[in-house]
Amino acid sequence: MKPASRDCCAVLELRQYTLRPGQRDVLIELFEREFIESQEAEGAHLVGQFRDSARSERFVWVRGFPDMVSREQTLKRFYGGPVWKAHREAANATMLDATNVLLLRPLAGSRGFPPPSSPRPDKGSASTPDSVVRVTLLHRDAPLDAGFLRFVEQQLVPVLRETGGAPLALFQTESAPNTFPALPVREGEHVLVAFTVFASREKYQAHVEQLARSRRWTDTVRPALLQHLKAAPESLLLEPTPRSLLR
Repeated sequence: MKPASRDCCAVLELRQYTLRPGQRDVLIELFEREFIESQEAEGAHLVGQFRDSARSERFVWVRGFPDMVSREQTLKRFYGGPVWKAHREAANATMLDATNVLLLRPLAGSRGFPPPSSPRPDKGSASTPDSVVRVTLLHRDAPLDAGFLRFVEQQLVPVLRETGGAPLALFQTESAPNTFPALPVREGEHVLVAFTVFASREKYQAHVEQLARSRRWTDTVRPALLQHLKAAPESLLLEPTPRSLLR
């Protein structure tokens, strides 16, 4: 496996698919058999695939590219190539909606994903890890300005770290035009997205409880955070699939 690097994902897609009832495992089996190596051969980086623990019809995956130019070229090659053409009908048959997509880039300061700690499991792997990945989305009604980013770095990240939930990577909305319109993305959004990996659901729950007990969080950081946002934070708790690199 070619290892990831911090500059492998200067452009990131957070893709949330709503599937037909009972079709999530069908899509995951097809995806992990046919769509990982075939996309990476064209220049994409498959960061991770996940089950949404709260919604049985939701499949979430993350795909990265070195830049917007390579994203366009890679997507044209893959979706115009033989693997997608051979399996697109089976994949599309599982889906109700595939347009919930955020185009992201790392925050300044190289907070992209670090190199993976272990290689991707081989095809046919069925064992799922104990870890869970929390994705937190902070929605604003204006672009992420220096004051908000300073608040994130100086107040939000420290209290998360103190309570066992330090983010692995931080991203913000990529505002460049979508140069592959065959795959729509959500436009006009101003979002900060934090990815946090917990070794187990118990570790995640311990963080939630410790954060709730933190006076710094409840009295200072959370009220200040809400003042910056147009809505309450959105949180996804994701379960890595057997071949997810992010786990």
